[in-house]
Amino acid sequence: MNDITAPNVTRADPRHTDDTSDHGRIPVLDVGPFLAGTQGAEAPLAREVARTCADTGFLVVANHGIAQELPARVFEVAAKFFARPEDDKLALKVGDLNIGYLPFGGQVVRHSPVNKNTKPNFSESFYITRDRAPDHPDIVSKKRLIGLNRWPADMPELRAATTAYYAAMEAMTTRLVPLFALALGLPEGYFDEAFAEPNGTIRLIHYPPQQDPGDNEFGFAPHTDNNFITFLAQSALPGLEVRTAEGEWIRPPAIPGTFVVNTGAMLARYSNDRFPATPHRVINRNNEARYACPFFLGPNHDVVVAPVPTCVDADHPPKYEPITPGDFNERLLTLNFAHRRAAGSSEYAG
Repeated sequence: MNDITAPNVTRADPRHTDDTSDHGRIPVLDVGPFLAGTQGAEAPLAREVARTCADTGFLVVANHGIAQELPARVFEVAAKFFARPEDDKLALKVGDLNIGYLPFGGQVVRHSPVNKNTKPNFSESFYITRDRAPDHPDIVSKKRLIGLNRWPADMPELRAATTAYYAAMEAMTTRLVPLFALALGLPEGYFDEAFAEPNGTIRLIHYPPQQDPGDNEFGFAPHTDNNFITFLAQSALPGLEVRTAEGEWIRPPAIPGTFVVNTGAMLARYSNDRFPATPHRVINRNNEARYACPFFLGPNHDVVVAPVPTCVDADHPPKYEPITPGDFNERLLTLNFAHRRAAGSSEYAG
């Protein structure tokens, strides 16, 4: 490895952004050479990942190898699904496992570190996990947090598009996990066991126009993600905003064909907050509907997540007790979602 090689960092075309974008704080990284196995590509890229994860927690990846037809098709079927009659969608309503349709009013984000959210997100969602058959061992044994996807019988294209996307995204995103190990000063394969059987989720989201939101009203309220890293295909319309450590809200570079990537709670816990989970929000101030299809990548539910050795010393004692992603996610599901909350509960984790 050549430690003085400059990372391949590109800058966004300003025609694709607006005045609230900040290209310096959120870099655009070319991951193509790393994914192709180019010798020496990993060290400079890992340094840039470390820099931005310690700052905004957001970056943009280009040349990732995902055919653009895949997210384009997902956006297409998402719009078609959300246009269905309400009764059709409610027939697929989420249960305890948070798989299926989440209607308007179904989520108040109660774990925001930057805002006491009091109103439901002004959006509707559809959750998809790894597609398993009814006789899959994890389904038969009723493994915790694992369940069958819920599909509309008369819309096979939804299943076809999203499962193809899921398979491609799981393969690509897990190949980038070693960069985060290197960014933390760990061996490249440090997280291999945790991600040998990763847990991923696609969340299709529909944001209606919200040109004049009221107090504490958002398409998606300020929050941090629960997983390790999130990959967001670029939406056709702006709306995503990232909170900097200084309290400003900025937008990632909006470059078609790239993915916006951000840190989540599991990475924050592994890194002892060297790479904190960054708050972000969505407000659709456009005059038409906005759609999103984030892919959330996390380690296996049963892996124990604790601060790694390179992030703990006398000056930086562990901030977190060891926990499994399964235990962590179950608490947040109960905290944030109406269908899992006890009547009258007022718990808030700020």
